[in-house]
Amino acid sequence: MTFKKVLEPIQIAGCTIPNRVVRTAHATRIGGGVMSDDLIAYHAIRARGGVGLSILEILSVHPTSLSALNMFDSTLDAGYAKLMEAVKPYGMAVFQQLWHAGHNGVTMDGAPPWAPSPVANPLGADMPIPMTRAMIDEIVESFAKAAARCEKAGLHGVEVHGAHGYLLQQFLSPNINKREDDYGGSFENRARFMLEVMRAVKSAVSKDFAVGIRLAPDLTEGGVDTEMNIAAAELLQAENLVDFVDVSLGNYHSFPKMIGGMHEGVGYEVPTSAPITDRVKVPTIITGRFRTLEEADQAIRNGEADLIGMTRAHIADPDIVSKTRAGLTEQIRPCIACNQGCVGGLFAGKLGCAVNPETGNELRLDQAEIGTADEPKKVVIVGGGLAGMEAARVAALRGHNVVLFEAQPKLGGTINIAAKLPTRHGIADIAYWLEAEIYRHGVDVRLSSYVDQDEILAENPDAVIVATGSMPRMDGIQNSNPGEPIKGIDAPHVLSSTDLLMEGRNWRGSSAVVLDDLGHYEAAGVADLLVREGADVTFVTPFASFAPKVENALMTEPVLERMAKAEGSFTLLTRHRIRHIGEEDVEIAPTFDGPSFNVSGKTVVLVTPNAPLRELYEQLDGKCASLAIVGDANSPRDLQKAIYEGHVAARAL
Repeated sequence: MTFKKVLEPIQIAGCTIPNRVVRTAHATRIGGGVMSDDLIAYHAIRARGGVGLSILEILSVHPTSLSALNMFDSTLDAGYAKLMEAVKPYGMAVFQQLWHAGHNGVTMDGAPPWAPSPVANPLGADMPIPMTRAMIDEIVESFAKAAARCEKAGLHGVEVHGAHGYLLQQFLSPNINKREDDYGGSFENRARFMLEVMRAVKSAVSKDFAVGIRLAPDLTEGGVDTEMNIAAAELLQAENLVDFVDVSLGNYHSFPKMIGGMHEGVGYEVPTSAPITDRVKVPTIITGRFRTLEEADQAIRNGEADLIGMTRAHIADPDIVSKTRAGLTEQIRPCIACNQGCVGGLFAGKLGCAVNPETGNELRLDQAEIGTADEPKKVVIVGGGLAGMEAARVAALRGHNVVLFEAQPKLGGTINIAAKLPTRHGIADIAYWLEAEIYRHGVDVRLSSYVDQDEILAENPDAVIVATGSMPRMDGIQNSNPGEPIKGIDAPHVLSSTDLLMEGRNWRGSSAVVLDDLGHYEAAGVADLLVREGADVTFVTPFASFAPKVENALMTEPVLERMAKAEGSFTLLTRHRIRHIGEEDVEIAPTFDGPSFNVSGKTVVLVTPNAPLRELYEQLDGKCASLAIVGDANSPRDLQKAIYEGHVAARAL
């Protein structure tokens, strides 16, 4: 494809950006709160890959709003200098996002947060202190000081965060701003704080230093809608206070829309972003699940924006631009928008990536530094799921002679089953990519090959990696009440999720019971499927909430919303378990001591922790010079851990 726009340079204030590809600001928690070598490496590798502009994660401008990067960090200037030196050879522009969380924030001294009015945030934090005029002036000044510090440190621009329910948007929002002074009431009054911040920032820096703002409709009734964002942008333009406008979507009341999962389509934010960018005369940025330069180029040619955010895409593969320029688009590792490693990882402590083990580990696992092994080895890998394929890919890259055995007639393992769930077909994209890569690197793939220890040893391997996966454990044991196995599990209408999805969705009747003893997406997806197909589903789980292990990945609310609109019905029973499965109904009881009751259940699906297939590993133990076990065979978990273990096991050879 001939790119007409996305690879063209663009000027923002005095900064020439080499192409229209942007990594929008996103929290990482890499580096433990400072501009560390790890965080610098994360950005530098993506600069090396050809990104045109990176907007660094939020910099807190004031102690009443803590974040990973903070204005009161004395090491920040030295960190900035080191970062700019690291990215300089690649021409990537660097802007810093300036931020105050308002009532969504945590203060340095533990005092209540500051906000326009005493309106609590949706996350349940302390009731905020309504800001006095002196507090407002203090925050306005802190934004200006932050901008000046960024210019002095050698960055190319700043973006003031006026979206996602943070302080500037809180002043704009009639839902949150209940003031009766000059900062509340009419739109002009509610916009006063934003204008004062932007005037102060503009005055604090030179005309060549880029100053922009991030805006977003918040998707709440009575909140900051598209028209209000247009009005805000026009006020800023009228005073020449912005050199660019970055448009996003959502706030903490609509969190899943801020970072849309795989159920969202390419450019899902365009319908709400384009009406705003259409009224903006300075360069504009939009985002929303763009994964390829073809998609980005199309959006620019459509007039939807001047630059395109491809943030998660570059978390998955930092080399999208360089690979595309080289005509190697088929080698780009796809983002599957599962949100497990990026958003979910962030809440767990540090950003990562489900499909890219390098992310967050750049100093240790830079894939440009995989190198060639000193002595090529014969490596046998048993199992062609994600862990096995990643091991095969890395071992082949290292120059080893790799044989991969897979018992099934196709590669992919359990990801092929997961992809059968509603809206989850995109999860298989990483399996397709890995399959193409191992064939490209010359791996000897032997499908429909169930091998035993003798057949493996007959290959005379120097190293064996066992990636045989796991199987459903249909023993009726529930983690909450292990001494009381479910009675009646041998009935033909009792299925595992694998049975349900691989046997033609052979569920019966109009009612179903789904047991979730795992807390991940598996049972949620099964319920979604059954409800879509007209079943009345009772969802039984010992956990205190629905699918808690994917709450941070923003998966739970979208599936609940889909089921609420589906043909069947959905009933959620938390802190409950199954006692007995009958022919037509199921006996349910609390996990604690309490009375049982029956619900209709003509089909029952049990989602419990799988059993690892470790027999082959145990048989080979002591018979191979090098033996490793990875993925679900090691311990049934998620695809991120499977790919990571396959990667590091092969890299060590």
